Amino acid sequence: MNATHVTLRLLDKADKEILKLPRTIKGAIYDFQHKFKANPHSSGLRLKQLTGHTRLWSARVSDDYRALLLRLADEDWLIVSVKHRKDVYENLDRFAYGVNQITGGIEYVDLQVVEETMVRRLATPAPLPARPAPAPAPVEPAAPVALFGAFSDGQLTDLGVAEPLLPVVRTLTTEDQLLGLLEFAPQLTGEVLLSLFDGKTYDEVLEQVTAPVTAPEPVDVEDFQAAAARPATMVTTTDEALREALEGGSFGRWKVFLHPTQAKLVERDYSGPARVGGGPGTGKTIVALHRVRHLVGQLPPGRTKPVLLTTFNKNLAADLRARLLELGGEELLARVEISHVDQLALRVLREAEPGNSKQTIDDSQALREWRAMLDELGETGWDSEFLHDEWTQVILGQAVVSRTDYFRARRAGRGRTVSRPERAEIWQLAEKFTQRLDRLKRQTWGQVAERAARLEREREQRILAVDRQREEAGGLDNIHLQDGSAGWLRYRYRHIVVDEAQDLQPGHWKMLRSMVARDRNDIFLVGDTHQRIYGNQVTLGSLGINIRGRSAKLSLSYRTTRQILGSALGVLSGESFDDLDGSEENLAGYRSVLSGGLPVLHPSVDWEQEREAIATLIGAWDDIPLEQIGICVPTNAMAQEVAYTLAHSGIRATEIGPDGPRGDDGVHIGTMYRFKGLEYQRMIIAGVSQGVVPRDAVLRLRSADALRHRRELRRARSLLFVAATRARDSLDIFWHGSPSQFLAPLIDSRSPGA
Repeated sequence: MNATHVTLRLLDKADKEILKLPRTIKGAIYDFQHKFKANPHSSGLRLKQLTGHTRLWSARVSDDYRALLLRLADEDWLIVSVKHRKDVYENLDRFAYGVNQITGGIEYVDLQVVEETMVRRLATPAPLPARPAPAPAPVEPAAPVALFGAFSDGQLTDLGVAEPLLPVVRTLTTEDQLLGLLEFAPQLTGEVLLSLFDGKTYDEVLEQVTAPVTAPEPVDVEDFQAAAARPATMVTTTDEALREALEGGSFGRWKVFLHPTQAKLVERDYSGPARVGGGPGTGKTIVALHRVRHLVGQLPPGRTKPVLLTTFNKNLAADLRARLLELGGEELLARVEISHVDQLALRVLREAEPGNSKQTIDDSQALREWRAMLDELGETGWDSEFLHDEWTQVILGQAVVSRTDYFRARRAGRGRTVSRPERAEIWQLAEKFTQRLDRLKRQTWGQVAERAARLEREREQRILAVDRQREEAGGLDNIHLQDGSAGWLRYRYRHIVVDEAQDLQPGHWKMLRSMVARDRNDIFLVGDTHQRIYGNQVTLGSLGINIRGRSAKLSLSYRTTRQILGSALGVLSGESFDDLDGSEENLAGYRSVLSGGLPVLHPSVDWEQEREAIATLIGAWDDIPLEQIGICVPTNAMAQEVAYTLAHSGIRATEIGPDGPRGDDGVHIGTMYRFKGLEYQRMIIAGVSQGVVPRDAVLRLRSADALRHRRELRRARSLLFVAATRARDSLDIFWHGSPSQFLAPLIDSRSPGA
């Protein structure tokens, strides 16, 4: 038999089952798939149809193990399970599979395994009393309440619950049993049931959970081959993907199995710029990486790099490079330029101004220069942070080049009202500041971004002029015009993909807009404004990036538990967030199917006691590598002090710098800014005290500048939210003195009677 005619894929969740098998069996499965694709009907594989099933077959993996396969078409096969042979050939009615009528995806479940799990969870005998006690008066035990008794079978199946699981669903009375079911249930079933359990209404679940994965066309529940091609059927698609699923473990699953909503966003053809939002851990970066691979797959052969993948800092750009290499190898990297956006802007500037030898300084250095200048001038009427913010967000952000333009500049949402005489003062100080930087041969990243945006806009105008001339000439090129435009001009990129889009400045967006033609699939961005950790508030439509009608949101967290997620959302309570285009963003439907313990709260008398308590806690954790522990603190000085205390206790630690962890050995310690994009099995947030988070300086703004006070509070909340959602399994929060006001919902929920 010709091997090219045989297709063998692996269904989502089957890989999790395989990963629990002995190592020798995993190796046997890898050999099995090669033999099966060469000739599934080889006598050594013992392929046979299971009695009473039209599509379910078994095949020999080893002497003791068998693969269960669905026959989708003639020689199109899908591995749904690998079991010991003693568990394969009895009680065959327990194997339930079919095409979900809502999503059109293939679903498989072993009802016997589910029922046995439920029985084990129901069998929870009460502990024996320590000593004989008088027999209490008989009390009629309260009948357990069915978790989903308020919903009919029809409602549950309309939401996407797998029909064979309905009898089991009807027996559920506790959260523990529900979580046991989720281990084996198809993904949509689990998401629907958890959302209903969390109190969502039928209509809310229909809109937030079911609708995004509903098949766009009528579903033929008998057509398994068509079902296998739908995003709702999460399967491997290539030999390499099958190998990754068998060998990569849970870490490698992101490369193989995309949630249906993710897959749709990755493969969609957009008529222009598109945006994907969603809370932490929902897979936005995964979508961005797969989108890059998808776009590269549509390119004609070549050696250029027409796809740009960019983000807001060097550390994240390095991570994107490593993950893209892991996803598609050197062949994929060869067609993609990966650069953080400041590096990209600086390169544009150096191309245009090769003699520019200025040192580029960050915001903290720029603030020091503002303070130094104000001290030298004896100026006490203006706050350095306000002036730096005004200069960066208004003057540079709106490309203001004259005093007159500044008088007309928009300041909506900027905080305190500034009169015309005050604008004149600010403009004079801004001019002196730029002159000071010029004398010192320094420039800020904001200046670099705005200058690069202007240069790229000029370049784009020359390209458009050439295009107009060509059109007027009936498609012929004007060689003289091309020469005058410094060569055969082309847009730098065909596609641009942006990760962590919420933290880019206006200058960055204007630069990126000019680097790619306004065309289909030109700009694809992912981000979450709830995680905005810098003050860069933008409206993309005003910058030429129109995402209206092309925005989508991911809502399922793959990183952290429901308990930690709920606590993190409490940090954001009472705040509103924009959607990068002038409307309000929310986290409606944001959820997790993972479960664990509640965050643990640790009050201390002072900072020294707090650090010692952290060292004691970590010293008791001997079940995970130190590198899987993160300690997040508000300031660099606090990070150094925690590192000192840990070292004194014999605990290795490494600080996280601008380029990521400075070593692989030990607990990772850093400020809240440094933890963006990272995740840890166990997360500690320390120093969450009032006056530190948020800072006293922010609290003092309440009466002086109410709007700026609120804006800075929102940014501080976002930083704490980002830190809390880095945790996968556990979260410990420490403070000394009075706890931060942001912790009030979490502390109140633990008080008696809450």
